[in-house]
Amino acid sequence: MQIDRFIAEMETVAPTEGAEEFDAGRIGLVVAGKPEITTVCAALDATRQVVEEAVRIGADMLVVHHTPIWHPLTKIRGHDADLLRIVLGAGLNIFVMHTNFDHATGGINDALADLLDISDRIPLSLGVLGTCTRSPAEIASILKAPLLVYGTMTPPCRLAVVGGSGCDMDLIDEAVAQGAEAFLSSEAKHSVLRSSPVPLLVSTHYATENPGMRALAKRQGWQFLEDDPAPTVFE
Repeated sequence: MQIDRFIAEMETVAPTEGAEEFDAGRIGLVVAGKPEITTVCAALDATRQVVEEAVRIGADMLVVHHTPIWHPLTKIRGHDADLLRIVLGAGLNIFVMHTNFDHATGGINDALADLLDISDRIPLSLGVLGTCTRSPAEIASILKAPLLVYGTMTPPCRLAVVGGSGCDMDLIDEAVAQGAEAFLSSEAKHSVLRSSPVPLLVSTHYATENPGMRALAKRQGWQFLEDDPAPTVFE
């Protein structure tokens, strides 16, 4: 498949106009490689481990959620140089689907809701709200990640889920206005924990977004590459 055809296909999966303004210039084809695509890998992040595995497999395209080039580069050295040396040397394309995939049907948030068997769902401005029958212990087991619970969640309940760093008071207030009785996301600030009117379930950024990229890879027939920065939890 030619690269232009691949890009057009991805536009139907997660249209670029669905992205947040801050993603301008940071989604789509961020590193150009071989013009012919035969083997595609997907991952949440284009880490060195992921890139090296994609090259070892012989991939021509790596599709990720987070861009490896967030800030404009005026100097290429250190981590950036190490990563780009491998990518460019292998002719590997890197394609980014970030907030456009957050908002897309079947994207990051739908996949998280699917994984947790959330039913009777309605969309939020970012995320999904529906009925969850899973206990916090079951949610942690399904996500395969630590889960901090602030407050008491008693299933079944109306649970809002937002993949990534979605512990934001505006999002929580919107979810509550739509009937949410609990809220699941990651990266909660102390002030948000104190202010939330409903119980907060806080997992890791990786655990709440990785299911979306894994599901995409399965639908597309791509090889998925895991690289979980799993924390060591001391109690």
